[in-house]
Amino acid sequence: MPKFEKHIFICANQRPDGHPRGCCDPAGNASLQLAFKTQLARSGVKATVRANKSGCLDQCEHGPNVVVYPEAVWYGSVTEADVAEIVESHIVGDRAVERLQIAESCLNALACEHRPRRA
Repeated sequence: MPKFEKHIFICANQRPDGHPRGCCDPAGNASLQLAFKTQLARSGVKATVRANKSGCLDQCEHGPNVVVYPEAVWYGSVTEADVAEIVESHIVGDRAVERLQIAESCLNALACEHRPRRA
């Protein structure tokens, strides 16, 4: 078996309804991860790309979140409708999907415009 060239981590964290930071997998069924696995198989790259569920990636205000390594490209507000584009453009074509990328200024930032103010 060849080594994995890329890893896709899909946040599957759950929080109670109404939580101020949101929830990446409110139904708890990992449907976004399944969509990635299905699309990777369709694209013929399943043997060299791994799509893993992850715990909280701490970018909750941008969720659902996906990060692709080794490039460390962070995507936010990802839906199942975005999966084919991410796989074909980024995974197969090595071109990140800019419209879905989380701004560098928001990653792990205490003052991100999307993050609720803390008292």
